[in-house]
Amino acid sequence: MTDHAPDDRAARLRERLADRLENAGLLRSAAWRAALTAVPREVFVPAFFRRGDGPRGTLWTPALPDAEGTDAWLEDVYADETLVTQLDGGVHPGDVDGPVGGEPTSSSTLPGLVVRMLEDLAPKDGARVLEIGTGTGYSTALMCHRLGSDHVTSIEYDPAAAARARTAITSAGYTPRLIHGDGLLGDEEGGPYDHLIATCSVRTIPPAWLRQVTPGGTILTTVSGWLSGSGLARLTVGENGTAEGRFLPGMVSFMIARPHAAPALDDYSDLLRQPSDERPARHDREVFQSWIPLFLAQLAAPGAQGLSTRADGGPWLYHAIDVSSGSFATLTPTSDESGFLVRQGGPHRLWDDIEAAIDAWETAGSPPQTAFTLTVTPTEQTVRLDTPDGPSWTLPTWLPPARRTRTDTLAR
Repeated sequence: MTDHAPDDRAARLRERLADRLENAGLLRSAAWRAALTAVPREVFVPAFFRRGDGPRGTLWTPALPDAEGTDAWLEDVYADETLVTQLDGGVHPGDVDGPVGGEPTSSSTLPGLVVRMLEDLAPKDGARVLEIGTGTGYSTALMCHRLGSDHVTSIEYDPAAAARARTAITSAGYTPRLIHGDGLLGDEEGGPYDHLIATCSVRTIPPAWLRQVTPGGTILTTVSGWLSGSGLARLTVGENGTAEGRFLPGMVSFMIARPHAAPALDDYSDLLRQPSDERPARHDREVFQSWIPLFLAQLAAPGAQGLSTRADGGPWLYHAIDVSSGSFATLTPTSDESGFLVRQGGPHRLWDDIEAAIDAWETAGSPPQTAFTLTVTPTEQTVRLDTPDGPSWTLPTWLPPARRTRTDTLAR
């Protein structure tokens, strides 16, 4: 465990951040407060992108201390916000001179969520933790400060992110075991672990994680999918590839693990032109904009992707498209804009399934996400609504990723 002597400005900002997170109920223990006030986030986020939305769409402007002034830049670093550090799998703030387009592919998660998840994981002194998704290395360093570097292993899939995190973690004085590889495969050599925490989301729990956490240990991960519905689940691992636990409160989402990401929606026009039927929609586009309905839609139609289109200034259309089954559902506003019609085609009526899931939830009194339990067995993974006669949904079948080359770095 390492003590740092940072400049007074950054140290004061860390104390202020800790106070805010304590007041919000996210930081709940002295041990994690000590970690938060010791680890310099600026080492892990030496630059980031600011988002701006305008007539040209979403653009990302690099934010660097030399250009903005150290004090103003540090204020942003110690805000409780997620800071985007990479676009399109390889573009970093120092690579560009001005605003650019792109999709975020790596970030430093807002400290409030990082701390809340570490508190939810609740490792005791001496516990060994496997982290899936090193990212910038900030959360890795927090765990090293709390537990000791020898008790922390972290895996990062992206080679550029892994290299940058390794440099930052070493610069901050910590020496965990760092692996560049596929986190969905876990770490067979280093297990078993007492806890596993994932800072990416998954469509289904990888079997390797279940093997590599001791019975009675904890897996904390976000379960998400191709409609971007998600929930943070805390599972207690059982014997022989089993686990069970509830979803935790709050709106928590992470970028999906790249091997679990949706395939590209290329040419779907023929799929939308196939024979279909139309009816009034009982639940409409609000499904895509409401947290638990979207979570339910994800469970009911796990192979579907969401898409919105507009032609020649006409109304926006909202689609759920399942390429693998050749099924779709399209929401179209009625002529008087008082509601929506849904047109469905293919072998599965996707919107029927989505509406049935939302109906069951509403019939149960629209309970919070904590009313859902995830159960994992060697043959299937199911989410159920814990009410009398509550429905259940099966998560997608696990498809093992191709084994990739990995590099272990013992930074000691």
